Amino acid sequence: MNILIVDDEEVLQDVLTVLIRKEGHHTLSAWSGEEAIEVLEREEIDLVLLDLMLPGMHGMQVLREIRRRQPEQVVIVITAYSSIESAIEAMREGAFHYIPKPFQNEEVLLTIRKGLEQRSLAQENLSLREQLRQRFGFDNIIGKSKPMQQVYDLIRLAAPSKSNILVLGESGTGKELVAKAIHHHSRRSSGPFVTVNSGSMPADLLESNLFGHMRGAFTGAIASKKGLFEIANNGSIFFDEIGNIPLDTQSKLLRVIQEKEFMRLGGIETIKVDVRIIAATNADLEAAVAQGLFREDLFYRLNVIVVNLPPLRRRSEDIPLLAQHFLAQFARENEKPLREIAPRAMQVLLDYHWPGNVRELENVIERAAVLSTGELLDVDLLPSSVRAPESVSLPPPSLPANGIAFKDAVSEYERQIIIKALQACGGVQKRAAELLQVKPTTLHEMMKRLNISSESVATA
Repeated sequence: MNILIVDDEEVLQDVLTVLIRKEGHHTLSAWSGEEAIEVLEREEIDLVLLDLMLPGMHGMQVLREIRRRQPEQVVIVITAYSSIESAIEAMREGAFHYIPKPFQNEEVLLTIRKGLEQRSLAQENLSLREQLRQRFGFDNIIGKSKPMQQVYDLIRLAAPSKSNILVLGESGTGKELVAKAIHHHSRRSSGPFVTVNSGSMPADLLESNLFGHMRGAFTGAIASKKGLFEIANNGSIFFDEIGNIPLDTQSKLLRVIQEKEFMRLGGIETIKVDVRIIAATNADLEAAVAQGLFREDLFYRLNVIVVNLPPLRRRSEDIPLLAQHFLAQFARENEKPLREIAPRAMQVLLDYHWPGNVRELENVIERAAVLSTGELLDVDLLPSSVRAPESVSLPPPSLPANGIAFKDAVSEYERQIIIKALQACGGVQKRAAELLQVKPTTLHEMMKRLNISSESVATA
């Protein structure tokens, strides 16, 4: 390890150099704060021993400059007993610890060892995060499957651009994580990331939240308030479930996208903003456009770059990786000794169809971690709904004594299969189509032909 000693006293430099080299570390010397900054710029330093009393640039100034340039750097300050208050102030400024003069050699070595341990842990954490980012994705997006690799490639290409982005995927697939990854890998990463829960509030409240309001704009508006667009200026704004936004609000949102300006509710002043819009939905926006529920011009403004997130059942090879990730996370959070997942428990996880996607898997592992008492996550810690999921069963076809029209029998059987599939998927046609291994358009046509409606699915 490389340790930089910053002190203007030759005797102290010599004593510390001998002491540290006996521990097997390499030392570098700086006699002033200015020289210390120069050494840090050109050398890889693992720990800094910094005397607070220096000629020229004061030690506290040196510490602040080191923290500004290298926030992760471990700095141990050296101070006289008479200036312990300065040492405490230095720790508030980010110093790892302090050593009072005169010092005991063992005290110096112990503090250095602890500082280097801190440095190693920080570097290991950074290294692991970088490996995860390079191998399997961005931040908390985990996956090595081909569909996820395609998602990563698209994020890498799209993030630096200025274009609006539409993220499509079922509930629980991680759409907000993708939106955050896009923001943090964009040129706007230093700006704010603001989330709008589009479908969770009435239209008038949503508009007040988006655009802000002036005092007296409506009953209860006792003060002027900034909207989320203003707060997100020079950053990104994420619309979760954009398909749920009312049509009136959609037209105002379109104006912001086109003109990059808006007015607060009850205001007359035009406010300009520079915001990137990232929208997400689990709905079929094209179908919503066809039904008149979503503005076509807004759809085309959002549909510039589309990121399609696959459901977990389509990337089952990622389940072990995700399960281990959540296991480590929740074992740590709950201070549990859990270390691995039993092979038979992993097989149960692989066999399950995960209608709630990654979010459901996360909840299952969290529950198991909380209930666990040992180092192994076995089948008994999994909920019964995962161990023995309900299957779609159909009654065997019957043949009346007087016979039956074959075409009618086939149609009725098709009808039963489709209704069962829709019931199993909560009425979501896209998911039912996947279960039946047909295209959504094909399923829609079959439902029309067999006169299957949402009412008939509910009452069947």
